Amino acid sequence: MSKLSGIPLDDWIVQGRDFTYRGHSMRYWTAGEGEPLLLIHGFPSGSWDWHYLWKALAGRYRLIAVDMMGFGFSAKPRHYHYSLLDQADLLQEVLLHLNVGHYHVFAHDYGDSVAQELLARDAVGPGRLDSVCFLNGGLFPETHHPVRMQKLLMSPIGFLFGRRYKRENLAQAFNKIFGPKTKPSEPELDGFWRMIEFNQGTRVMHLLIRYIAERRVQRDRWVAAMQQTQVPMRVIDGAVDPVSGAHMVARYRELMPQPDTVLLAGIGHYPQVEAPEQVLEHYLQFRSALVKQPSEASVPTPA
Repeated sequence: MSKLSGIPLDDWIVQGRDFTYRGHSMRYWTAGEGEPLLLIHGFPSGSWDWHYLWKALAGRYRLIAVDMMGFGFSAKPRHYHYSLLDQADLLQEVLLHLNVGHYHVFAHDYGDSVAQELLARDAVGPGRLDSVCFLNGGLFPETHHPVRMQKLLMSPIGFLFGRRYKRENLAQAFNKIFGPKTKPSEPELDGFWRMIEFNQGTRVMHLLIRYIAERRVQRDRWVAAMQQTQVPMRVIDGAVDPVSGAHMVARYRELMPQPDTVLLAGIGHYPQVEAPEQVLEHYLQFRSALVKQPSEASVPTPA
C-alpha cells in the first residue's frame, strides 16, 4: 500500500461547514459517497486527526466528521455541562441534519466512549448503527492509565493547569504516548496545538476531562451493550500505547464474546497518525468482511 498523504491544516479548515447546536457554532466536514461513515475524534484534539485517512476513505464511503463541543474549531463555551452523552446528542443531530439513516462508526480515544454511548442507544432502537471500529481508547475504566496531563486537569488546580498549558507541554505528553519510532513531527504538533488553542480551548480542558469520571458511571451499561450487540465491532490498537495499549486489548478479549482485535506492534496512542497505512488496511479488511452474500430467501424461485 502506498504512503498516504495528509491534508494541511489550513486546507482542512476551509473545507469545514457550520452547524448550530444548543446555540453554539460547531464545525463539521463531509466528503465522498456511499455508506455513511462517522469519524469520531479523541481528546484533546479534533477531526483533523483523521486527515491521513480522509482521502482514502472518502474514495469508498460518505465521510462525516464533527469537532465536538469544546474541541477543535467548534465552540468552547466556558459555562457548559460537557458530557459524553451530550456529545452523542450532538453527533445524532448532525446525522439528522445530513439525512443520514444507517451509518458506520470509526472512533478514537474520547471518541470511543461516545461510540459506546451510540451503541448503547442503538440497542434500544431504532437500530441504525451498522458497524463500529475502535482505535486506542478507554473502553474500560479499569484499564485506562491517564497521563500526567490528565491527572493534573482532574485535580483541584485543573483550571490553573489548563490556563498555563502550552505547546511544549503538549509535545512532552504526545512524545510519551506515541510509539518509539513514530513520534509526532513538528508540523503535526503544530496542528494538534492549533486545534487545542483555538477559541482559547485550554480554558475548558479541565471541564472536558470530566469524561474520565463519566466513563466510570456508564461503564457497566456500555460494556453490557458491547457484549450483547449484534453490531460488528473491531478494535485496531497501537500496542505500545501506555494509556490504552495492549493491556486494554487483553481486557477486551476477556470480556467480549467474539473479540475481533488487531494489535499494531511499535505503535502508540494515535495509530491513524502514526501508522495510517496499517490502520487503513485493517479497517478496509473489517469492512470487506461485513459485505453480506444474498440470502437464500432473497433468491427468486423458479415459476
